[in-house]
Parts: sequence; C-alpha cells; structure tokens
Amino acid sequence: MRKLLVFLPELKEALREKIRSAAEGAGLACVFCDAEEDALREAAEAEIILGQSRELALRARALRWFCTPSAGVNHLQGAIPDGAVLTNSSGAYGVTIAEHTVMVSLEMMRRQAEYNAIVSRRAWARGLPVTSLHGARITLVGTGDIGRECALRLRAFRPRSLTGINRSGANPDGLFDEALPVTGLDGALPRTDLLILSLPETPETIGLLNRSRLEALPESAILVNVGRGSALDQKALESLLRAGRLRGAALDVFEKEPLDPEDSLWTCPNLLITPHVAGNMTLPYTVERITELFLEDLERYLRGLPLRRQVDLHRGY
Repeated sequence: MRKLLVFLPELKEALREKIRSAAEGAGLACVFCDAEEDALREAAEAEIILGQSRELALRARALRWFCTPSAGVNHLQGAIPDGAVLTNSSGAYGVTIAEHTVMVSLEMMRRQAEYNAIVSRRAWARGLPVTSLHGARITLVGTGDIGRECALRLRAFRPRSLTGINRSGANPDGLFDEALPVTGLDGALPRTDLLILSLPETPETIGLLNRSRLEALPESAILVNVGRGSALDQKALESLLRAGRLRGAALDVFEKEPLDPEDSLWTCPNLLITPHVAGNMTLPYTVERITELFLEDLERYLRGLPLRRQVDLHRGY
C-alpha cells in the first residue's frame, strides 16, 4: 500500500486527524512517528514524507515527494533522490517572524536592555533618548512571506518610508513605498534607519551584506537579521558595533549554529542575540499553517497537478 510518513512531533492530534483523513481517503497508509529512529525504520517504503530529517530522505527508496516543515532547504541539498519533488513550508512563518522582528526593533529603539539593567539594580533612572518606528526609513531585504508580513505590521507605525529589495524589483501587493532590485541596495543603505534581512541562503545571497555595505549604513542605523546568517559578514558587523559605528543589531541567525559559547559576539555591545527562535514551531498558528500548506499540496499531488511550493534545488528556494 502507498505510504505517507509524517515525522513532525509538534503536530497535535486534531491536525494529525486532518492529515490522516485526507491520506486514507485517497488510499494512502498514514504513519506518524514522534521519534526519529521510528521514522527511519518506516522511511524505506514511503512515497511521501512530511518531515525535516535529511536522513529520512536518504533512506526513502520509494520517495516521490518530500515536504519539509521548514522554509529553508539547505539541509536537504543532495538528499532528495532523482525523480522526487521537494517542497517547503514557506508561507507558514511570516506571522511569527514578523512579530519577532517588530519586538526586537522596538527593544533596541526604546533601549529596553539598558532599562532592564537599570531595574535589575533596583534603580530608578529615566530619560534615555529613544528612537521610533514612526517616521523611520525602513528597508526590507527580502519581500517574500516574511518581508510582506513585516511590512504589513510596520505600516501601522507610520514609518517615513518602506523600501523593499528583491531579485526583480517587484512590489508584492503594493506593500512598499518603493521596490528595488538587488542592484538598488547600495543606493538604499545610506538612507536606512532600520534594515531588516529575511533572505534564504542561495549563491546570490551569501555575503550580500559585506563590510562595505554595512559601512554604508548611517551610524544611527539598526540591523535585524531573521533570514540566514550567511547573508551577513558577522565579523564586520561585530567590528562596527564595537567601534560605535552602528546603533545596534539583533541577530536570530548566525554563520554557524549554535553560536559557540566562547564566541566574542556574546559580549558585543548593542547586540541583541536570540537563538534562532523567530521562526520555529512554538507558535501553534505556525504548525496549523504548515498542515494547511501540506494538505493543499497533497490534494494537488493526488490529482497529478504541479505542487505549489516546489523548490528549485539549484536556486535554493
């Protein structure tokens, strides 16, 4: 019997039942595993897999479709067999990552870390100068699901401008005051107060924010990276922060993860570090959306139609 294997422990029973009902109604045996060793035992004969483990893809001799619950697919490069399709869950993480982005931007602009330090000493000090999203010049590098969800929320703060940067210069849903191709990035950086990176890792994005581009930002600028650590020259950013050359940065992603306990970034001033939590599956809505996206493509798969979220393995998204 054709088999669908699901290795996604975050799924609650109600979501499992939705997947089970759709699969069994189409004649697919549906197997759920919460431990990787169990999933690996079931992988060999699976036609469809919903899961994140690279090893599952390598073990699946009958694989025709692998759906990862993540947006990024770098961990699956070289693991998908010829003739099989890879899809991702891009579109599930925009809400949670956009909320994280707004949170850390406001934390830095309103100097929350310094006020936390003040009240931890039971002191009562006020009057630290702050800045605002209101009237800010905001540049978003990456205008996919994350960039669009960020723009929707940031618009409510009435920024001076929202500039979107992407491959083509398209303006999705008209959300941006200005949309530029990547060739316009150098011109946008000097007029940016808040720079938000939400890029996938591709050959074109690796090292995109190099030292010279970081130096093009105003000294009062704040940078937030919620995409991939490879897009940013981490050492150059640290050097500029330590020299007071930038107002601050918030990093949720890094060149190497987890960040080494001895890494000098831990002590870098005006740097807010979070351990890659902006887009994980701790928000129930995210898991619900992953399920919805998978079921949409499952229906198309069963009808022999192209899958909406198929990844171009050469482009990386």
